[in-house]
Amino acid sequence: MKLKVDENIGRMGIEFLQQRGHDVMGVHQQGLGGKADSVVFNVCVAESRTLITLDRDFGQVTRFPPEKSAGVVVLDLGGPASLPRLLDRLRGFLALAETRPVTGELWIVEPGRVRVHLAKDEPM
Repeated sequence: MKLKVDENIGRMGIEFLQQRGHDVMGVHQQGLGGKADSVVFNVCVAESRTLITLDRDFGQVTRFPPEKSAGVVVLDLGGPASLPRLLDRLRGFLALAETRPVTGELWIVEPGRVRVHLAKDEPM
């Protein structure tokens, strides 16, 4: 899977995903650190990369329409940021990604569950 990891994920998150065989690019690798969310989103769209972030702003589907992207994954750590919480959310994401494509969808990965925002024309 082609992934773009936002600056709030960090090196350990990138390495975790790479060790599982994914093509991972961090925003810092492209000089996108500190850029506007819209710039990061548009780069992800252009590169056909799924965005993984802790930034809840990307959950705004009118600003960042997931159906125009390779998918948006917002990780909710459920408490203070820690490496174990981050890795647990990444595991949750990867487990669902094995059964369902993320392309065109918004996934909110929370402790113990993943909420999937369906496209407007997709049946529930």
